[in-house]
Amino acid sequence: MILLLGATGYVGSAFRAYLTETRLPYHTLSRSEVDYTQLPVLATWLQQHRPEFVINCAGYTGKPNVDACELHKAACLHGNAVLPGVIRTACEHAGVPWGHVSSGCIYTGAKPDGTGFTETDPPNFTFRQNNCSFYSGTKALGEEVISGVGRNYIWRLRIPFDEIDNGRNYLSKIQRYAKVYDNLNSLSHRADFVNACLDSWARHIPFGTY
Repeated sequence: MILLLGATGYVGSAFRAYLTETRLPYHTLSRSEVDYTQLPVLATWLQQHRPEFVINCAGYTGKPNVDACELHKAACLHGNAVLPGVIRTACEHAGVPWGHVSSGCIYTGAKPDGTGFTETDPPNFTFRQNNCSFYSGTKALGEEVISGVGRNYIWRLRIPFDEIDNGRNYLSKIQRYAKVYDNLNSLSHRADFVNACLDSWARHIPFGTY
């Protein structure tokens, strides 16, 4: 059984749809029934139910858009930087491997030679450079908390899109907003991202950042 956290979000709902379609056994938790942001609560649940794998899609992205993160910094910091550490510790104690949905927004622009970034390039849009949005800074901190510790994947998503109209869909945004984004960047097809993440677990590729 796979435990899916954040199943009601834009990315989490895509994971849920895939797991349902492929008939992979999974379970979701809502904070109203089990407050998995609290370490003792999550650790106890994992010890009792022993999932094979945990997927974390939970986090704080802001509503109606990421600009809200600048106004709700405490919630943003907790959801994107503190929560990954809670999940890491709980999974370590229970001996459960897990995957964390992170973000490519911890990079900006391109490398000096004009090429794109790879997993081995240090992030350049974080609090450490003092040049980032609050959201990007917290996502980078979340990676620092879990990188290289225990058995986990860090999956970086950037500007998701697909064929389904949604306020989080980049294609929907460019049809409705006067200005969306003006920078060098990359895109992630939502279903392709989910498939790649779950394939990494199914094929048992090395843990790390992708």
